[in-house]
Amino acid sequence: MHFRSQKKSAQDVSLSDDIDTGRDSSALSLMDVLCDDTDLLEDLSCQEQYAQMYRYLRECLSPRERRVLQLRYGLGGTPPLPQREVATLCGISRSYVSRIEKRGLEKLREAFLREDRAD
Repeated sequence: MHFRSQKKSAQDVSLSDDIDTGRDSSALSLMDVLCDDTDLLEDLSCQEQYAQMYRYLRECLSPRERRVLQLRYGLGGTPPLPQREVATLCGISRSYVSRIEKRGLEKLREAFLREDRAD
């Protein structure tokens, strides 16, 4: 039984196992090879915040506010545009773009604050 259990665990590899020793006698582990500088938890948090933002864009904003913010900030994979171009595309003045943008951002901020208070 002992040999069977050893055979099963013989294929297991730990991320902290040494796989090589460098010239300066420092051990290189599998974790050193696989890891990069990005923090996995930070990436997940950012993805969660992006998903939240897009949900709030759909739920809290009018279609016009949503369109202006998407054009101004390049949401949805489009390049961000200056107010002048957004105004031309929407057929409104630059000052109205500014007001719509400000109102939409305030609604998004309030939605995020409500969510933080709920947690």
